[in-house]
Amino acid sequence: MPEPATRPRGGARLSRPLGTFASLSPLLRLLVLTQLAFNIGFFAVLPFLAEHLGTAIGMAGWLVGLVLGLRTFSQQGLFVVGGALTDRYGVRPVVLAGCVLRIAGFGWLGYARATWSVVAAVLLIGFAAALFSPAVESEVARQAVCREEAGEGPRTHVLALFTVAGQAGAFVGPLIGALLLAVDFRAVCLAGAGVFVLVLAGHARLLPQHIPGRARVRARGGLRRLVRHRGFLALCCAYGAYLLAYNQLYQLMPVEVERAAGSQAPLAWLFALSSLLVVTAQLPLTRWAGDRLDLRRSMVAGLLTISAGCAVVAAARPAGWTGTAGLLPVAGYVLLLTLGQMLVAPAARAWVPDLAEDGRLGLYTGALSSASGLIVLTGSATIGALLDTTLPPAVPWLVLAALPLTAAALLPCSSRARAGAKPRS
Repeated sequence: MPEPATRPRGGARLSRPLGTFASLSPLLRLLVLTQLAFNIGFFAVLPFLAEHLGTAIGMAGWLVGLVLGLRTFSQQGLFVVGGALTDRYGVRPVVLAGCVLRIAGFGWLGYARATWSVVAAVLLIGFAAALFSPAVESEVARQAVCREEAGEGPRTHVLALFTVAGQAGAFVGPLIGALLLAVDFRAVCLAGAGVFVLVLAGHARLLPQHIPGRARVRARGGLRRLVRHRGFLALCCAYGAYLLAYNQLYQLMPVEVERAAGSQAPLAWLFALSSLLVVTAQLPLTRWAGDRLDLRRSMVAGLLTISAGCAVVAAARPAGWTGTAGLLPVAGYVLLLTLGQMLVAPAARAWVPDLAEDGRLGLYTGALSSASGLIVLTGSATIGALLDTTLPPAVPWLVLAALPLTAAALLPCSSRARAGAKPRS
């Protein structure tokens, strides 16, 4: 097999996101831009959904929570379905079907007023992502491995760029939604649908009918072998522990910010800090890790960093600081969580092709999200229950710090591929 391409040094062109993007194949460029567009369209609507349901429609708080939970379940929980369909029917039909459902869901949500109608629209929106996201993610991972085997650079660089594109979309989407919200929520939904109309048209024209090297699997039985794959299940636990800690940006962190600052106004700045770090530092950090760490060590380093971020808040919480001093531990959590995320997310996605059965990459990619989503659902409920007890307020943060450590210990002892080198033939 050819040796990996030599990487330019000293601030060379390929160290920049645009240079890395330009070096990709046309199909990979399309898929990276797809992730950007998906997140722009989705996050133009999602941040404003809860307020719309509670204020404009008048839903009770518990019902708003139920609707949001159903959306998460219909998306994250059903990723494994979308992945299996991708293996059976190919990337193109699953992506196109998901785009059609997302357009219909956003359009429906913009006009929905009755509870049943809102629930149906939200379920449709979630299931749409359960179709197209595993299809795109699994093909990006497969193409990244093929690119690596051809000596065109480590797979983690491609997956890091994919993460950057998604984060950029998650940053731009709410800005667009906030502008359109001056009209009304329906305009926001229709704009989101419009983004997916463009994505649908672009993919109908540019996405190949058959992608070379991607075989379709007709035989059943892949799920049975998957649930017996200890190495893959350990990876799911590690990825789930990271996502549970990340989910505290929306669960524990607002509580801590409210306590320290007396309002939730600083949240916007903390979220901006996280997004800015990913967009600017993801690729340099991935390149640094690729020179020094294999996939397992990259995962372990990321999980330890995330654990440290949670421990910072746990250690500072008994002091009860308020004001700027009270916000510093939370800022430390955001910083360390984001750094850990930048190590864990590309490495986990890069590891899946080495663990998946031949022809089952879509199933394994979807199962990674579904299994970790179940961990987040269970863990978030547990964290919420701990908040309602009389235990010291540092306890939930200590639990969160312990989980990534445990997950890191469960990871397989070695990975077939280095974070910055091609896999063994």
